[in-house]
Amino acid sequence: MGRTYLVEEAVGQYLSDLNTKLKPCVTGLLIGQCSSQRDYVIRAVRTPPKEEQNEVNVNPSKLASIDEEWITAHASQVSRMLPGGLLVLGVFVIATPELAKDSQNALRKQRIVCRTYDVQDPKSSAKPADWKYQSALSACWLTLDCTVNVNIHIPLLATSPNHDLEKNTKNGLNRWSKQIEDSVLLINGQVKDNDTELLEGLKKLRGNTQSNTQFSDVKVLTQLSQGSSCRSTATVQVCSGSINLKGAVKCRAYIHNNKPKVKEAVQALKRDIINTLSDRCEILFEDLIINEGLDKKNFQRECRVLPQRLFVPVAGSSVMLSDYKFHDEAAGEIQERFVEMLDQTVRAEDIQIAEEVNTVHICPVTDNMDDTEQNQLTKATLLLKLQQNMGVVIAAAVAVFASIFSFNYFSD
Repeated sequence: MGRTYLVEEAVGQYLSDLNTKLKPCVTGLLIGQCSSQRDYVIRAVRTPPKEEQNEVNVNPSKLASIDEEWITAHASQVSRMLPGGLLVLGVFVIATPELAKDSQNALRKQRIVCRTYDVQDPKSSAKPADWKYQSALSACWLTLDCTVNVNIHIPLLATSPNHDLEKNTKNGLNRWSKQIEDSVLLINGQVKDNDTELLEGLKKLRGNTQSNTQFSDVKVLTQLSQGSSCRSTATVQVCSGSINLKGAVKCRAYIHNNKPKVKEAVQALKRDIINTLSDRCEILFEDLIINEGLDKKNFQRECRVLPQRLFVPVAGSSVMLSDYKFHDEAAGEIQERFVEMLDQTVRAEDIQIAEEVNTVHICPVTDNMDDTEQNQLTKATLLLKLQQNMGVVIAAAVAVFASIFSFNYFSD
């Protein structure tokens, strides 16, 4: 027997409904959580059709409807909308019997987890997975919430080309991510051992009801590494500007309540902290590329607003999905995105904005510097080179002085 999958019953109904559509092959994503013992599947989401496929009849004898790149792009977009602890577990395929084997082989070449359903029997599945349906699975989740104050300063080197703005930001976020990974989390004001159960000490207070437990008092304490044998060095670099990421970000993670360990909860929340800031920066740069371009001369000394985080409830579940919006985006655009990406209808009143406006400060020096700025930059560059080669200069001076002294001594 293979790995066990506990599946929300609503997922089975969703897959059965997809079978009624007159298509030889339907693909989609399985969303849930991995654990050491089993996986939990709480959502199934069909792959959105391409515009050019809407009116094209697909030949049942071919797998033209399976587009690996389109499925991967959809999975990437959906991953941004999942809070900590949830991820894309794999891909499902609903296919006619003659296409079932070929569809599995096509996706396995891409190393994508695949489950194939016969259109006549949607509950049957390919081995070796042990596929078990369970009622009320979506309600059995613990919630961890925290707010992280971010203040990241990322220098832009004077020698960096214009298109390195996004690359420099990613490098700066990677350094910050290491601090988050090494941080300590206080859960309800306590530091707990990684191997202890998350719910230890709460059962007597809450009785046997463990569902919908929320740990809202989570603090993130970053610290400098201590006891390290590595010595840090300071580097002087000439910069043409900087990027400041500053604000308060709302972070959330979900853990299934089947004896979760503290380390599982901590890892899920840390990944959400890192991912939510990284995803927002990617969304911002994508928007800038489309609307303005990333040329330094197009930037002014002004604040750029990172998209805000929002949460949307899942019907019949304690889990909420996530998304990001710019200040000028209307609720209708968010609703359309949920229908397209997650095949979910969202009411405008159910959209919950999680935080205040966060800003990213982008202040590079323009390419059109005047003579004064250019002279200052040139002087700074020469001074930097002098500082970096100060040892060589001193050594050369000492050698010349010694030569003169020796010559005078022997002449006398």
